[in-house]
Amino acid sequence: MRQPFVGLVLAATIGIVVADYFPAITVSIFLIAIAGALAAWRWRFAPLVFAVVAATFFVLHSARITNTPADALAQIAGQQPRPANLTGIVTTEPKIEANGNATFLLKLRGAKIENQDVRTDATVFVRWRGRPNIGDELALFGTFQPIEVPRNPGEFDMRAYLARRDVKSLFIVRYPENGRILAPGSGFSMLRAAAHSREWMQRILSRDIENSPDVVGLICGTALGLRHQTRDDIEEPFQQTGTLHLFAVAGLHVGIVARLLWTVAMVLRLPRKTATALIIPLLFFYAAITGLHTASVRAAVMSALLLGGIFFDRKVLALNSLAAAAFLILLFDSNQLFTSGFQLSFAVVGTIVLLADPMFVRFGRVAAPDPFLPRALLSRAQRFRIKAGRKLTRGASVSLAAWIGSLPLIYWYFYLITPVSLVANLVVVPIAYFVLALAMLSLIAAPISSGLSIIFNNANWLISHVVLGLVHFFALLPAGHLYLPRFTESHTPIMITVLDEGTGGAAHIRANGYDWLIDCGGERNYERTLKSFLHSRGVNCLQGILLTHGDAHHIGAALETIADFAPRETYDNPLEVRSSAQRRFRDAPGKPEPRLLLRGDWLLLGRDVHAEMKKLHRPRGADQVERAVARQIEGGRRAEQSHCEQPRNQIIWATREEDQAERQIEETEHVVEQCRPDRQIGHLRHHLHLESPRGDRSERAGALREPHQGITNGRDRHQTRQQA
Repeated sequence: MRQPFVGLVLAATIGIVVADYFPAITVSIFLIAIAGALAAWRWRFAPLVFAVVAATFFVLHSARITNTPADALAQIAGQQPRPANLTGIVTTEPKIEANGNATFLLKLRGAKIENQDVRTDATVFVRWRGRPNIGDELALFGTFQPIEVPRNPGEFDMRAYLARRDVKSLFIVRYPENGRILAPGSGFSMLRAAAHSREWMQRILSRDIENSPDVVGLICGTALGLRHQTRDDIEEPFQQTGTLHLFAVAGLHVGIVARLLWTVAMVLRLPRKTATALIIPLLFFYAAITGLHTASVRAAVMSALLLGGIFFDRKVLALNSLAAAAFLILLFDSNQLFTSGFQLSFAVVGTIVLLADPMFVRFGRVAAPDPFLPRALLSRAQRFRIKAGRKLTRGASVSLAAWIGSLPLIYWYFYLITPVSLVANLVVVPIAYFVLALAMLSLIAAPISSGLSIIFNNANWLISHVVLGLVHFFALLPAGHLYLPRFTESHTPIMITVLDEGTGGAAHIRANGYDWLIDCGGERNYERTLKSFLHSRGVNCLQGILLTHGDAHHIGAALETIADFAPRETYDNPLEVRSSAQRRFRDAPGKPEPRLLLRGDWLLLGRDVHAEMKKLHRPRGADQVERAVARQIEGGRRAEQSHCEQPRNQIIWATREEDQAERQIEETEHVVEQCRPDRQIGHLRHHLHLESPRGDRSERAGALREPHQGITNGRDRHQTRQQA
């Protein structure tokens, strides 16, 4: 069998998937696996070997997800906040949040929960306003809290992500003085050395270009994989153009490092086997510097296997090397199979290995010269054109294969389709190669000459600006990228989704293909809640935004929403400007001038869906009604009835303005048809009534839109009521 690891990794995958759905660890299964292993070693029967591998990984994964120390600790900590004292070692590099908190994983050495001593080696997720480093031993006092599930559709599921790393508890340290470092760097010397090296490299790469944070983020992200230090507004265009892989240290990065190390070894005239023995551990150290992400580990393993073929004078097959890398990673941590990074990395590289060469052969026929024409008769221009055509077809085949491999996963995890990536990768990736090469040259030159290192950094500054400009250009192309909902989502013609924004508010209305927002929530949670939700619903642009409040918790993200989703209509309330958020919104340059809505105005949200501005009094008990309605339609769930008793179903949704005397209320009136008990309700006509403060219509009659453009008044409103 020329490629044995392909079958082995498939068998391992089957065992892991079955164990994830039906975990079980028994003595009989363990003994059967041992007996099968001995039989496979004795008779070397391939199907038996694959069965033993599947059973082995079934047992390993079952042991990793059942009755773990994290499960025991979560059961002791409970579902309510409980104070505790912890001691443990930092196992991941702390990430600094916008509010100054550091988040990291802590492997416990001991815990005391409400005067109860607990001996455990579980790992917990810690949030502390301190500055620890990886490997530090800490003593912390805080509270255990359960990790919350996502509160809105489309929101990142931190609980599921941490569960795959066997982390089931959140520990919050409220004040910096409630934690202290017992021993700096008491463990994980290899990772700590890698972290120190990364910090040094980051300082070197940012010298003399500190005033350009976007460029520094691109260079450090490309060379060192520091994605968490790159702003979201910088990463998003890369994601929309399918070039975000430049921030994931993978085959391109490890290949360049390996080539540079091999060149140095040849300059030093080292024997090939000696050079190979030195380069392999250095590649794994570079993977550790970049954070030991799946893509970097996969690239390091594949490079090590390729160099190992040189060491043992054996030919190495790319597909077998890829499968071997996957097998070793799953053997170390079987939960990696269910992470998006593992799936994307191996799917893309596997598709390139399988499809790139056949595509190159097919595309190469277009650029190939006449086979009956002797090569000696070709002119210099024709030879250049043929050579350039071959390189272009090679790049096009690799880009198309990578796009095919990533398409289903990018769509499933990010709700995104990126046709422009076929062209963007052809243009951007070759230029990004020079960004990475100049970064490596700057690091090599730094110990020798700081001036030479700065020269490389400034050259990299120029090329990085070119990369950023090209990426933004491709991201702005029409139909270059498209957000789509998952095919498993129900397609309801009319849906209202009220997002959980804490003390703020935002609601999405989908009316027969038109998308509207009522308020936008706060700026702080915009990326995590509203923007993620709209992308998960396949919203690429909005028909309109209605701003009913003036405080930062309701309209703080209005400018960001307008910039990202370009609404055709923006309506503001005519209240006197009192809050800084409303003043910032109204004074912002470059945005479309919002129109004002007053009591009595009618707004066409979609076919047969109208909204009327009304002045209503806040009823007694409106807070209870608001909570009841939030529970009813939270998370985008559509209320359905199997049989109806009344032809009208009325829902009152109340909101409170804390800093204004006026009370606002929104009433959604659903008019439904009479139906049989076994028939689902059909929505005939929807009227959304929005309250507005008292105002003189004559002051803004000229600002109203024509009836066919979305808003009606006077005679048109009367006719609409008659039709209703």
